Amino acid sequence: MSDLLFLAHRVPFPPDRGDKIRSFHVLRYLAQRMRVHLVAFADDAADLDPPVAFTDMLASCTILPRGKSQPRAAIEALATGKPVSLTAFASSAMQVAVDRILPQVGGIYCFSGQMAQYLPDDGARVVMDFVDMDSAKFAGFADDSRGPMRWMMRREARLLGAFEQEIAAGVSASLFVSEAEAALFRAGGATGRILAVENGIDSATFDPAGQGAILAFHPGEGRGPVGKVAVTTSSPSSSTSPNWTPASAGEALGGAVQAGAVQAGEVKGGALPGGSCDDPLIVFTGQMDYRPNIEAVTWFARDILPQIRARHPTARFAIVGRAPTPAVQALADDAITVTGAVDDVRGWLAAADVCVAPLTLARGIQNKVLEAMAMARPVVASAAAAEGIDHAGTIRVAADAADFATQVCAVLDTPAAAATLGQAARAQVLRRYGWDARLAPLDALFGFEDRDRTAL
Repeated sequence: MSDLLFLAHRVPFPPDRGDKIRSFHVLRYLAQRMRVHLVAFADDAADLDPPVAFTDMLASCTILPRGKSQPRAAIEALATGKPVSLTAFASSAMQVAVDRILPQVGGIYCFSGQMAQYLPDDGARVVMDFVDMDSAKFAGFADDSRGPMRWMMRREARLLGAFEQEIAAGVSASLFVSEAEAALFRAGGATGRILAVENGIDSATFDPAGQGAILAFHPGEGRGPVGKVAVTTSSPSSSTSPNWTPASAGEALGGAVQAGAVQAGEVKGGALPGGSCDDPLIVFTGQMDYRPNIEAVTWFARDILPQIRARHPTARFAIVGRAPTPAVQALADDAITVTGAVDDVRGWLAAADVCVAPLTLARGIQNKVLEAMAMARPVVASAAAAEGIDHAGTIRVAADAADFATQVCAVLDTPAAAATLGQAARAQVLRRYGWDARLAPLDALFGFEDRDRTAL
């Protein structure tokens, strides 16, 4: 059996954000079929020493800290003519670590374009998982920027796009998270074998009935019966990683939650600050220092929520996710809660009357939408957030702020219909988005379908 090098720009554990969820499940899938050597960066000190339950499935595990600042990366990029996306992850120590493993492996799975700079010149044995078309993301940022920042974003989009195409031309296969991303890449002139390998969802972990088997590598336990539930202080979940840092009562990380209101992963007594358990709860989940998420919650708080509260005056909006920026923290008020890091996002999903994904810039498949669907929650999403998800009409898609407010109000106005919609969404996830089914195309790429595990 040939060994495999798995390169990742972030340690694939804990699987607590979109990129790490995908890399974790891909890594686990491959590790069940061959010996895998992981070499990855950690941008959080807590990720430098993952638990034995994770490392035991690996042939070897090398994790290096990444502490290069964005200003330094930008200076290096301007000096070298490279995209900042590459200089931010450029490291001589990482190159040494990769070179040490290369003689032991017969193939490479490279996760995220930032790590492609460490690939050997012979790319015939490389599967390149771009996940999303990052150059298109920066082109979108450029359209929304002004002055020097617009110039930098355009430069990044141009240089990164050229790099992506160069890598794709030399590897055995290039993967994207959706066919829409793959088609966009092809349309831009990319050559080589370009495939879509979609994200999945662990529907046993994200199970509103709370009776499914829980993955050994996923924290917490399932919650409550189908339907909106109150997650109380008597039923907190344990965490398998210090990266799930519970916010103590009275102070969530970032200090934006009102005193005594919210603990990690729970709505105390089913109520938000100043409200009751009967108040409509609208939930957004995501990494809250990520620009598309910041723009999404800002747009919702400013332009959509006031329209909803005109019809449902007690409606509350919870922004659930780690590392909220000052701009996100500033959104907190009597109607908006910013939680910071939570121990288990499923408590918030279970308590939600409706989950929203108002992203104006989104690439690939949004895990936040799949998770809410799996938890049988009614979902209202922007067209950008819904693109790439085969939801078969089981989520509501909104065109603009007014339509978004109308769609959310329609969910809140008709609880029975909303519950039916949520159940249909979970059924669609069960039919369409199991991880093993989504990752099955990897079998052909690595020769597993013929049980020849020695060749790419």
